[in-house]
Amino acid sequence: MTVRKVLLFGASGYLGREVAAALTSHPGGAAVVRVGRSAPDAAGWVRHDLVTGGPDELADLLTTTSPDVVVNCAGRLDGTLAELVAANVTATARLLDVLPVAAPAARLVVLGSAAEYGVVPEGVAVTEDMPANPVAAYGITKLAGTALVRAAVGAGRLDAVVLRVFNPIGAGLPDGTVLGRAASAVRSALGVPGREIRLGPLGAYRDFVDVRDVADAVAKAALSAVRPDPVLNVGSGVAVPVREAVGLLAEAAGFTGRIVESDPVPARSGAVGWIAADLTRARLSLDWSPRRDLRASVRDLWSSAG
Repeated sequence: MTVRKVLLFGASGYLGREVAAALTSHPGGAAVVRVGRSAPDAAGWVRHDLVTGGPDELADLLTTTSPDVVVNCAGRLDGTLAELVAANVTATARLLDVLPVAAPAARLVVLGSAAEYGVVPEGVAVTEDMPANPVAAYGITKLAGTALVRAAVGAGRLDAVVLRVFNPIGAGLPDGTVLGRAASAVRSALGVPGREIRLGPLGAYRDFVDVRDVADAVAKAALSAVRPDPVLNVGSGVAVPVREAVGLLAEAAGFTGRIVESDPVPARSGAVGWIAADLTRARLSLDWSPRRDLRASVRDLWSSAG
């Protein structure tokens, strides 16, 4: 079996690290060239920034590495409008501009987001064909990137797929997410008398998916011999109250203090009260389903944060 070469952008990030591990352990394996803005001076790593690097530099990288697959795990959750557009739209556009010329046979895998859907009917798992009406700049920019990929695939310019990732959790979760903030707050509060943490409202329902399951889906999309559908949901398929997930985190940490829901509603997703992924298409297109449960994912999150 021929080992496929994968060029992985954002390889040093939270998702990128797990994706690299999933690719290298996939049956048949993959030769992964890791790309990052601050890549180490080590074999198998290349330094490149999709936001600040020019198209000629990107074309040279693609021509030199000659990848079978390009995976983009880079992006931004927060920042100014200009920063979000640059990281989530312009970076994708640069790949779509350069790939058909520099590596026309390569498959492109891009990470989208559940935030693209916006407010959805409560109790109805969202399918990839449901209307997308994001409520904040992050979701708007992720949807714009997805739309560009859809258009390129529809025009026959390249083989590409967007994986709409719901709420990935696990070891190394950054503070920019609700459970990442909760873990950081619990860690600080454990050494303080009269322990108490303050978070935003926790009544919303979210679809939490283990980061390793996300990485497995990326590896399957990257290395599948069959061309995947252009947009696929990657989640657990279950909506869980955020309050319940935070409770599991407190349990894992041995935190018995008060959890006060007094901080402002997060702008990125505060208007969305309920969301869960319909995974039918991912199962059919990738033969993928999530394998880890929420409690185990939360334990892993605390093991790394605590």
